[in-house]
Amino acid sequence: MKKVLIIDDHAMTRDLIKWALSESGFKLHEASNGDNGLQLAKQLRPDLVLLDVMMPGGLDGYAVCQQLRASDMLSTVKIILLSANDAEEDMKRGQEAGANAYLVKPFKPATLRGLVGKLLEA
Repeated sequence: MKKVLIIDDHAMTRDLIKWALSESGFKLHEASNGDNGLQLAKQLRPDLVLLDVMMPGGLDGYAVCQQLRASDMLSTVKIILLSANDAEEDMKRGQEAGANAYLVKPFKPATLRGLVGKLLEA
């Protein structure tokens, strides 16, 4: 069973993602900030991380993404950055941080399911 880690500071967004992926057969885990998410990723070794860009506290999504890519055991995890920012420079920054995809909020559940499925099949 594929493991998906959701890292987002908004409980409503985490709930929406869990609902969207609930019938996809994934084991879903969640964290409410970048620090906890990074620690959980190291424990779980997920197949995919859904990662909010703007989070309060020590680590934002870009920093978490970079740290995942720098980790020997997590460097190949698939990462989808989630953000309300749709500016070209934000998307470029996500790509430079090592994200596999950048999804702009609000997104349709079907779009999320399709992107997750595509990345996990690759």
